[in-house]
Amino acid sequence: MIEIFDIGIENAVAFRITGKIRKSDMTTIFEACKAKIAEHGDIVLLEKIESVGGIEISALLEEIKYLFELGLSNIKKVAVLTDKKWIEKVVVIENKFFPQIEIKCFAFEQQSAAVSFLKY
Repeated sequence: MIEIFDIGIENAVAFRITGKIRKSDMTTIFEACKAKIAEHGDIVLLEKIESVGGIEISALLEEIKYLFELGLSNIKKVAVLTDKKWIEKVVVIENKFFPQIEIKCFAFEQQSAAVSFLKY
């Protein structure tokens, strides 16, 4: 399940992940991203990953569709909040694959630091 929430940054899309990620969840995120890009040009993302119970194939296809449609050039920074060590390792790998995007991992209790990172 995906829940979008406000972090007080106009060009930010912030969302919480709990459980299985479905196509409808990805559509929700990508529609929010498209709206922010249309309004602000560049966006920043805050991903609060509490648990991941799998991802539907249709959700992955939705992500690929988004990447072909809009690409990654509008995403400037990503803050990932998590307590999962394996996700921290994925963020290190993502940093190497997407050097044009600043991606940083934070612990849950560092949410204010993550928001500050996205502001500057």
